[in-house]
Amino acid sequence: MNAEALQAAIPEIFAPWIAAMGLEVEQAEAGTVQLRLPIRPAFVHVGGVLCGQTAMAAADTAMVLAMMSQLGAFKPMTTVQLQTSFLRPLSGSHATVKATVLRSGRSLAFGSIDLLDEQGRLAVQATTTYALL
Repeated sequence: MNAEALQAAIPEIFAPWIAAMGLEVEQAEAGTVQLRLPIRPAFVHVGGVLCGQTAMAAADTAMVLAMMSQLGAFKPMTTVQLQTSFLRPLSGSHATVKATVLRSGRSLAFGSIDLLDEQGRLAVQATTTYALL
């Protein structure tokens, strides 16, 4: 699936509040996607930085899209594990979200997601495990 097809799939398969986040699919190859996450006032906590819940939702969404790019279509799956490390605060106008499928088997898939700040510095790193249903 290319970037355009993945972008069109967001409002079709994700919850409305995920679609409302405004994620933009910038690049897509088999098993890898890059998204642009706008940092909106609703996503920022008192400290003036992106809240962890937004980062985790963006990471989880990006990995589903990466799986779709590898599989060629949406297949039912569920998140089994999402481990997230917050390395530096994220602020500014946007973040870049890069997701890569590390391994996909018959029943489990594993992935890695990086969120980068506007300067390209790693700010959040997540790993995921999905059960393929």
